[in-house]
Amino acid sequence: MRVSILDDMPASNTHSLAHLASDIKAWGQVLGFQQVGITDINLNDDERYLSSWLASGRHGEMGYMDRHGLKRARPAELVPGTLRVISARMDYLSSAAAPAEGVLGNPMLGYVSRYALGRDYHKVLRSRLATLADRIAAVAGNYGGRACVDSAPVLEKALARNAGLGWIGKHTNLLNRTSGSWFFLGEILTDLELPVDAPVTAHCGTCTACIDVCPTQAIVGPYELDARRCISYLTIELKDAIPVEFRKAMGNRIYGCDDCQLFCPWNKYAQPTAEADFAPRHGLDAPELATLLGWSEAEFLARTEGSAIRRIGHASFLRNVAVALGNAPGTPEVVAALEQQRDHSSALVREHVAWALEQHQRVSEAAGKIGR
Repeated sequence: MRVSILDDMPASNTHSLAHLASDIKAWGQVLGFQQVGITDINLNDDERYLSSWLASGRHGEMGYMDRHGLKRARPAELVPGTLRVISARMDYLSSAAAPAEGVLGNPMLGYVSRYALGRDYHKVLRSRLATLADRIAAVAGNYGGRACVDSAPVLEKALARNAGLGWIGKHTNLLNRTSGSWFFLGEILTDLELPVDAPVTAHCGTCTACIDVCPTQAIVGPYELDARRCISYLTIELKDAIPVEFRKAMGNRIYGCDDCQLFCPWNKYAQPTAEADFAPRHGLDAPELATLLGWSEAEFLARTEGSAIRRIGHASFLRNVAVALGNAPGTPEVVAALEQQRDHSSALVREHVAWALEQHQRVSEAAGKIGR
């Protein structure tokens, strides 16, 4: 049996569904979630949008999106009997991390999306949700439920929106008036007919900051994202070569991209997380690119242990770093780091190293012409 800090927290004396819903929210707070809401499973409008998005091919090479198809908008098909979804959010922005703007402004450093600096969020949230599910079972008895964290085919942002946790912004991330968007989402699908929460109103107004700042113009319109252009997709989901047209725009972003969040006015209200698991590990909040490119596979595995970064694999990681070094100043250190990987065993790495060296060669030749 799972031992939990919730074991010492009593449930309400009555087992009514209304009181149980109140208890669930209180237990969620104890477990470190900043907010918990409850919604029904009606996602008809979102299903239509999902169908159109998939038909347009904007999911790129994320084949799993197409395989699961419209099941994402139908929780009862994923877990038969589902009537409600308990949605929870947990802040992840660590005050211990180097300032994001400073890292992005230094082309000799690699930028890792702030969500991936600490322990893999799947493990953190899944464990907390499982504990919450156990506590519900202890009170509700034999009930059906499943905890989900990102990996299950669920429209988590739409469900969180319907549960009152925020609204979906023009960048397609969930926004909260008092917490911005630096948080993770997780759900429990349940057959308990709990009372539902009311959605909140949207507050993006006429602001287009996220659209204007996107390095690759992946936000093709308000509330419309073409994943094929998104740096997060290019550096994490894409397994093949990164299209040349996007390499310069990637700058020094080697795992994900946060620009649409960094420039969102609502994130001035974001609160730093108190979760130690989300603190940066192995200096990945401001790593030197030349050092990263020299990592062997063993070093990569050791320094990304327990991290979401590990899932892209060593070759894709070096691919991303090579592109960033191609965008860095052509110092002797940078060129030497690239030269050392010119004959790497991975064709994927070799291709991107060659591209990076070519960028520096062009700059050098141009400088030579000016000097003559």
